[in-house]
Amino acid sequence: MKTSEISGFYKLSPAERLALVKEYADLSEDEVKTLSAEGSLKLADANRMIENVVGTMPMPLGMAVNFRINDRDYLVPMALEEPSVVAAASNAAKMARAKGGFTATTTGPVMIGQIQVTHVPDPDGAAQTIMRNKENILEMCNAKDPVLVKFGGGAKDVECRIVQSMRGPMLIVHLLVDCRDAMGANAVNTMAEGVAPYLEELSGGKVYLRIISNLAVKRLARSTAVFDKESIGGPDVVEGILEAYAFAEADPYRCATHNKGVMNGIDAVVLATGNDFRAVEAGAHAYAAMGGRYHSLTTWEKNADGDLVGSIELPLAVGLIGGATASHPVAKANVRILGVKTAQELAEVMASVGLAQNFAALRALTTEGIQRGHMSLHARNIAIAAGAIDDEIDQVAALMASEKKVRMDRAKEILEQLRKRK
Repeated sequence: MKTSEISGFYKLSPAERLALVKEYADLSEDEVKTLSAEGSLKLADANRMIENVVGTMPMPLGMAVNFRINDRDYLVPMALEEPSVVAAASNAAKMARAKGGFTATTTGPVMIGQIQVTHVPDPDGAAQTIMRNKENILEMCNAKDPVLVKFGGGAKDVECRIVQSMRGPMLIVHLLVDCRDAMGANAVNTMAEGVAPYLEELSGGKVYLRIISNLAVKRLARSTAVFDKESIGGPDVVEGILEAYAFAEADPYRCATHNKGVMNGIDAVVLATGNDFRAVEAGAHAYAAMGGRYHSLTTWEKNADGDLVGSIELPLAVGLIGGATASHPVAKANVRILGVKTAQELAEVMASVGLAQNFAALRALTTEGIQRGHMSLHARNIAIAAGAIDDEIDQVAALMASEKKVRMDRAKEILEQLRKRK
């Protein structure tokens, strides 16, 4: 009987691990070669990045064009598998250029470290005691990362919150840490762990969790753009987008897909630059739900000229230092292509891409429908999955798209007919 209980798996080389996986899953030699194939990321490097490595999984990397942000042009690397996203972002950016492109800003690169203090005899009194000792706390935190402090970052402030939980009141201490050009998780977590014993002493309580929060409300990115009404299809298109936005704001079922479209663009840039897209996703959706109701990450309105005005605001905890951004060769090349110099500039680009992606989706939905552009590109994937090769791929995809029957069974039928003609 097969078992996934493999003692010492982590001690093996990638090749040895893959041999066990081959036996477990009865992989073919071709499948093994595919898994072990090396590209820009060598297996030896991948083996140092995560545990139990057996191979790498390449992701399509595209370049979004036409972006003009804060009076500067950008080529934007986007890594993802979904068809039409890069094309849609590029087209939206081109339309935004008519009115000057995107204007983006960020707040400071401040992350929140949380220390959970439980069983505190007097939570209010403990909070006051902690705030009276704030300077000592900050000094202890900054001693953990003098390099960050040297570059102008470090722990800057302390906040206390009393949270009512199913296990009683908890005193939650927030460390506000300026992380400069790093995402900051390692620095913040180290500070939170380092100061925890002192907080127990001050509060008389017991500390359990000491961890960064991905709801980075102190690290917001914003972008706005004006879309000329004639450039995007006329007043009816403007009205249609406003109706679509109103739908998203009123209905969480729609809003989830609306915000997913925003993140299509942002996540692709986050992934291309080696940043943590799970943290960004978690923060974005948590931010959208603040206030007790899930809402749109973007806003849309009409100005006095009848043009469409869009804006976006969300937490974007991304960095240029540390993690895969510094160790993945493709991520490093993508950062060079972007030409961004700070983490804040990177966040401004990402926010602008998210706004562009949302505009493109809303425009498509309110005009020809989302499937027209998406399915014509998706048809190529279906054709390949059906076994088409070389020029067969385009022929099968084109016919399926024209018929509006982008399905595996139809792809196989078309492919069989093409080959019979040969």
